[in-house]
Amino acid sequence: MAFFTGKGDKGTTKLFDTPSGARVLKSSPIFECLGQLDELNTIIGWCKVACPDDFRFQEQSGRELLHDVQDHLFTIQAEAAGAPKSVPQSSIEKVSSLINGIEKELPEIKTFLVPGGTEFSARLDIARALSRRAERRLVTLHESGERAISESSRAYANRLSSLFYALTRLANHRASIVEQAPSYRDIE
Repeated sequence: MAFFTGKGDKGTTKLFDTPSGARVLKSSPIFECLGQLDELNTIIGWCKVACPDDFRFQEQSGRELLHDVQDHLFTIQAEAAGAPKSVPQSSIEKVSSLINGIEKELPEIKTFLVPGGTEFSARLDIARALSRRAERRLVTLHESGERAISESSRAYANRLSSLFYALTRLANHRASIVEQAPSYRDIE
């Protein structure tokens, strides 16, 4: 397989469901969405390599959990590109269960928190923010009518920012990092 073909040099490319020979403009909302999902997937890989060996939750290693999220993002990307795929409802339930389980291990909060703590938690916080942007692009694509994205894939994308927030807090908690609320002070 060649690293490039040159066929996209004029700003077009192909998707799973484009008729033979037909090309789509790279400025389409589809490619903005695919790019955001790809960026998120890459950041999750960056989180995965920083995940401590002993970071586990519900019999699963942190690396396995993050890899599972990456696999689901590939499914969503395939769906956005026109493949007949979507995230199964059982995956949404699994992520919801993970989030609820993590929440039970953490102290309650009633405010926003200043990002940071450990290298791993800071990376997870970046993934949280990027997952929100990727979800917005996915919803925008769906609402544009250019591509119908399944309800289950949209729900899974919605859960991801909560999952990364929970994992961020869990990483800091297990590292005995004291979470800090913003001071909201006026800067002079």
